[in-house]
Amino acid sequence: MPKQFDLLVFDWDGTLMDSAAAISTSLRAACADMELPVPSDEQARFVIGLGLQDALRHVVPALPPTAYPALLERYRHHFLRRDRETTLFNGAPQALNALREAGFLLAVATGKSRRGLDRALEATGLQTVFHATRCADESFSKPHPGMLLWLLDELSVPSARTLMIGDTSHDMEMALAADVPRLGVAYGAHPRENLIKHDPVACLNTFEELSQWLTNHA
Repeated sequence: MPKQFDLLVFDWDGTLMDSAAAISTSLRAACADMELPVPSDEQARFVIGLGLQDALRHVVPALPPTAYPALLERYRHHFLRRDRETTLFNGAPQALNALREAGFLLAVATGKSRRGLDRALEATGLQTVFHATRCADESFSKPHPGMLLWLLDELSVPSARTLMIGDTSHDMEMALAADVPRLGVAYGAHPRENLIKHDPVACLNTFEELSQWLTNHA
């Protein structure tokens, strides 16, 4: 069967990298360090995928922006301590390489900083797998469509031939705003009910299901 899509755009945290728990724990620990109200795990997971400053505005709305650098420093301290324990979902490297060999263009649209994504790509050995990547500190934060629209322009692929794959409602809303089909994965940061309300082409429960779906349907 002919391919439905030419470009597959992946979110990173919670979609390719099993990092949602580490992000939530680190954000909550950073708030505790600064004697701020500690968000629940659900509240912390909700902001995964947003740029860091947008995430802080949501989690600690009363915190003045002048205090963001100190909170970000504490967040990075806790996250980097967990960095070595954070791995790709089982089978992700093999699946990505197989998709590239099958002729798909591959990209990443992530709320991570460029420095954070480059570090993660190097640690996982995926530097050469993706044709393009875009980070929140290079564009508007999700759910603004800016990152996705930049990737479409950079790789010269129309929106209808692109599939956005992500684990949060921010990914789904970004794709909707860019008029791009979307596929939800319910094994990451946001629950299934947050994803299906955005009319994805599918909503999958494990990375293995995602790999099989892309092989059979993309």
